[in-house]
Amino acid sequence: MDILLHIADDYVLDRAWAALLPVSAFTTASSNAAGLYNATSHVSAPSSQPSAWSQLISYIPHPPLPDELLTAPLIESGNVASAWPREYILRQVASLAVLTLVGIHLLYFAFAGLAYKYIFNHEMMKHPRFLKNQVKLEIQSSLKAFPGMTVMTLPWFLGEVRGYSKLYDDVSEYGWAYFFFSIFLVFTDYCIYWIHRWEHHPICYKWLHKPHHKWLIPTPFASHAFHPLDGYLQSVPYHLFIYLFPLQRQLYLFLFVCVNLWSILIHDSDMITGHPLEKVINGPAHHTLHHLYFTVNYGQYFTWADRMGNSYRQPLSELDPMLEVKAAEAKKQKQALGKEQ
Repeated sequence: MDILLHIADDYVLDRAWAALLPVSAFTTASSNAAGLYNATSHVSAPSSQPSAWSQLISYIPHPPLPDELLTAPLIESGNVASAWPREYILRQVASLAVLTLVGIHLLYFAFAGLAYKYIFNHEMMKHPRFLKNQVKLEIQSSLKAFPGMTVMTLPWFLGEVRGYSKLYDDVSEYGWAYFFFSIFLVFTDYCIYWIHRWEHHPICYKWLHKPHHKWLIPTPFASHAFHPLDGYLQSVPYHLFIYLFPLQRQLYLFLFVCVNLWSILIHDSDMITGHPLEKVINGPAHHTLHHLYFTVNYGQYFTWADRMGNSYRQPLSELDPMLEVKAAEAKKQKQALGKEQ
């Protein structure tokens, strides 16, 4: 997340924060305020009377303003500097919250929308257990979950941005072998397996995980339709790993995006079987069985944890929910013919 925050600061947030909380609002002397501008700036010098906005925000906490900021606070773009610098924790929290919310909404609607249009078999919507207005309900459930998941995730992102994680930049620091063969996928897959399985325990299943299993025949829009705590708990291994083990920074961002895309992909109710990696990769067919039978195929990417935990169920063509769709359609046609006769 620190990569995205740095890019956002460079192109958007420095200007936004400078406009929202300019240094001029926190200077008491007009001479100080005048010093915020240089002769070549296209920004007009402020009037001697502070604006209503400046008066309003002047009570907002901020770090001590150094002399160099007061005398030369212009950033390269020509905008006045903000009283909340990049390293100020309140700015980081607010910026991360906005970035996370905007990012998850864009990712969700872009990729779930594409998967729904081009991958999801819309004939599945005729399944007897497909709910009325289900797509709308899945989207509503996701949108309600995003703010809560964001709040719970912020401490992990904040620690990363402030340098408490073990993320590193230079691949040579640990070598290419470690880059490609890190235990990241092993660690996260095993942890998510047990978190997911524990969420099926009767103590917490009804209120925590059952909202996600409301979608027996899910669409890609069900990928993030969780109880907020459920969605957060299943993400914890991804955040925890970089505080325990080193991981290259760009690789971590790539893997974090990938797991969200994978979550969308495996919720397309697909039951394509017979491919070579079927017994290794926990794909859409495996997760379709999980939604139908609840206590099988808890894994994220791979099947090995389910095999170790005796919860693996092999996808078979005769388990395809599309067979129920065809049976229901045939029954309707038969009933229609009977009425005509």
